[in-house]
Amino acid sequence: MNTPCVLSQTLSAITGCELYLKFENLQFTASFKERGALNRLLLLDEDQRRAGVCAMSAGNHAQGVAYHARRLGIPATIVMPNGTPLIKINRTRDHGAEVIVAGANLNEALAIARISAGDAGLTFVHPYDDPAVIAGQGTIGLEMLGSVPRADTIVVPIGGGGLISGIAIAVRAIRPDVRIIGVQSETYPSMARALAGDEDPCPDGLTIAEGIAVKQAGVLTREIVRQYVDDILLVEEDSIERAVALLLSVEKTVVEGAGAAGLAAILQYPDVFAGRTVVAPLTGGNIDLRVLSSVAMRELVRSGRLQRFEVPVSDQPGALSTLTGLLGEGGANIVDVAHDRLSLTFNPKRAVLDVVIELQDRAHGEQVLELLRCHGFAPVPRAVG
Repeated sequence: MNTPCVLSQTLSAITGCELYLKFENLQFTASFKERGALNRLLLLDEDQRRAGVCAMSAGNHAQGVAYHARRLGIPATIVMPNGTPLIKINRTRDHGAEVIVAGANLNEALAIARISAGDAGLTFVHPYDDPAVIAGQGTIGLEMLGSVPRADTIVVPIGGGGLISGIAIAVRAIRPDVRIIGVQSETYPSMARALAGDEDPCPDGLTIAEGIAVKQAGVLTREIVRQYVDDILLVEEDSIERAVALLLSVEKTVVEGAGAAGLAAILQYPDVFAGRTVVAPLTGGNIDLRVLSSVAMRELVRSGRLQRFEVPVSDQPGALSTLTGLLGEGGANIVDVAHDRLSLTFNPKRAVLDVVIELQDRAHGEQVLELLRCHGFAPVPRAVG
């Protein structure tokens, strides 16, 4: 599907560039991965189709292969590493594939999938190191230039490198002047390390961008990236979280960590993109709801819109009412209150209130706490959580 590619006026104002977003999270499987998967499956001969295919993926490539394999009547077996979000495992099974959960990481799962494919006579569909898969992903580049002919910069998340390789080849053939910038998580900088001559796999680490948590860059893709990509930026986890939260609050769209990596780079490196016409594909939307909820709440804390404080009060009727009345007067929304009468820190005739409030921003929080101080309370800010 040719997904929408539209200007985000609000994010453009925030980032200082003219920012267009391509909503690949609106694909049926909520990811760009089905483009390359479909292209590879369409090139199978009849014998290969009857025998079936095998793939390895942390989720999005798996769903793309499973979905189009079922559409084309091709049996599919998918190996997914331990730790893959349950939502991705369940959706892959829902598309009709046989799912094998094995391997501590993507590299181990890849080795298991190759052995399984060989033993069963299945065609292995690589998630990124395959010319047909790369060509399928490249259709995004053609669509982006069609939607934004004035684009001068394209920023693309990198895992194994299939997406940026396809986009780079397509874009360079039409607009060789366009800057193409790759983005990786600081936790898994496999492509950046490969281009620097470091062949060691990235160590295991935690990231919310599991879709690009690839320990080693592709053999084919690294050479394409070396030739066609201008730069690779490494982004922090906080930047990825902020990008996911901004896309949810500003664009009202759900994007997984890997899918938000392009926006994360723009937020973390504003000088690189300032004043430019930038296109960023939102590459996937398959995020665990628990993680999404946590990211949203953490962003409220990070921005100062959710604050917590402790305040000692007299343990007598009306004390809590007075405090809550002042909070309401100050425009704070009370999220949670805990009443502690057993603290040994205070006199038995006093109690401690642990209060979490929602605010407009950090400055508003300071105004509310000052209001409490002016009325005789002594609030002490605490970390939320």
